[in-house]
Amino acid sequence: MTPTQIAETYFVSAQIAVSDVQAAKADGYDVIICNRPDDEEAGQVNHEAIKAACEAEDIVFHFMPMQGPNFTPEYVEQVKALIADNKKVLGYCRTGNRSSILFNAAQ
Repeated sequence: MTPTQIAETYFVSAQIAVSDVQAAKADGYDVIICNRPDDEEAGQVNHEAIKAACEAEDIVFHFMPMQGPNFTPEYVEQVKALIADNKKVLGYCRTGNRSSILFNAAQ
């Protein structure tokens, strides 16, 4: 996992592995957001596996799957709330692009 910082407390990444969640905790992340739909490609880690790892590490997990650049108003409001709470957030998808798009929409 090699996150890219796009704001003071907001980072994006390509697909993460279950083992990355422990590293995320050590790096001080409070929240992980999955913007990737399950089964987008063969061998992809299912969001439920990441969610379980987050629960074990006491990291809040949100599943906000996006098809391409499309997102819902509810996703934007959830991200706005996380930004306002000054939480350290890691959003991930296949490349990090969708996570960046959602962050920008919340600005």
